Amino acid sequence: MSEQEQAEIRLEFARLKQDHADFDAAINAMIATGCDPLQIQRMKKKKLALKDRLRTLEDRIIPDIIA
Repeated sequence: MSEQEQAEIRLEFARLKQDHADFDAAINAMIATGCDPLQIQRMKKKKLALKDRLRTLEDRIIPDIIA
C-alpha cells in the first residue's frame, strides 16, 4: 500500500472517529432529554455501523504480524 493510500485511510479514520464521538454525544443528549426510544435506537445502530467501519480501516492500516 502506498503512503498516499495510507494517508487517505488515516484521514478517513480520523473523520469517522470524530463522527463516532459526535453520535455518542448526541445519543447521550437524547437520553437526557427523554427523546423517543426508537430514535435513540436508530442512532445507536448508526454509531455501531461507524464502529465497524473504523475497525475495518484500522485493520487496513495495521498489518497483521504473525509471531
